[in-house]
Order: sequence, then structure tokens, then C-alpha cells
Amino acid sequence: MTSAPGTSAPVTTTGVSHVRLTVRDLTASRRFYDALFGWDVAFELPADADDETREKLWFLFGGVIYSTPGGGLLGLRPVASADDAFSEDRVGLDHLAFGVADRAALDAAVDRLDSLGAQHEGVKDAGGLWILEFRDPDGIALELAAPQG
Repeated sequence: MTSAPGTSAPVTTTGVSHVRLTVRDLTASRRFYDALFGWDVAFELPADADDETREKLWFLFGGVIYSTPGGGLLGLRPVASADDAFSEDRVGLDHLAFGVADRAALDAAVDRLDSLGAQHEGVKDAGGLWILEFRDPDGIALELAAPQG
């Protein structure tokens, strides 16, 4: 039996599986994400990859995919032109927020961002959340968020 259009049940999801960000310079982006988060690399094309390996890893598009805490993946896809720029005011991504445990983790992140020379907005009260806004090397709006209380 099939359902009439519009009468089927909503899709049940278990969370966000992965996000891929389009970047201009993979080297600069990797340096930033590696230094800030230190995530393990889940997928990366080896420099000496043979044709079979290249075929198996076609989905990398020349980039890298990190394993993030909680089982999600974050990919960097280096296909943007050098003169392209991120804008949260266009259709698409507004910002990407990562959860942290508490306010102390945000304060530690401020120190880390400062050590990397990354500009940020400082920790802000967002009504139930503490947030720390900053941007990656491509200007992509990122945020760390911690519950208040």
C-alpha cells in the first residue's frame, strides 16, 4: 500500500551526519581547523594514491574529512575560486555552531583563538546559551556554544 502524496509520515532523523564546507585554500583551512580543534582525519587521499584508491575516495573532491566528537563528520572541499567570499546574507549557510561543555570551555577557546591570531567577538550571552563567534580563513561564520547554568 502506498500513501497519497503529502500524507506520509515525516522522515525521522538521528542527527546531522556530516557537513562539508567549500574552501579556497585547503592548506590554510587545514592549518586552522587542525590547530583549533585537533580532530582526527577520517578520510584523506594519500599523496601517492593509486588509481583504485583515487576511485574509492572520489567523494573527497581533493579535500579532507574530519571525524568530530559525537560521530559526525566535517569536510573541507577546496573548489572555491581565490576571489570568492563567504556571506551569511546569501542563500545557504548562515553559520555553523559546535557545542562545548560549559563556559570554561568557551574561555579556553578564547585563549586558543587568541594564540592563533583569529579574531572573535568574545563570549556573549545569547539567552540560555553562551556563544563565541569567529570566522575561519575563508570568512565562514563559526560559533562555539555552551549551555548556561
